[in-house]
Amino acid sequence: MKEIHFKIRQDDEFIQLIQLLKAANVVESGGLAQVLVTQGKVKRNGEIELRKRAKIKRGERIETQGFLIITE
Repeated sequence: MKEIHFKIRQDDEFIQLIQLLKAANVVESGGLAQVLVTQGKVKRNGEIELRKRAKIKRGERIETQGFLIITE
């Protein structure tokens, strides 16, 4: 599994899940990010996350497609 450390902008408290997947270059488009989430292929802190616009905060772990994104 490839590990990605993603830094949330200092002025922001969170990033939406589909935006994170695209910004971390895990998917090529927001549409593909939405498909992965709605199909239950994204885990947030070990649990399947089905909300496309879930607010991801610092210290969370997102898993999908062989990637582990750790937010900072």
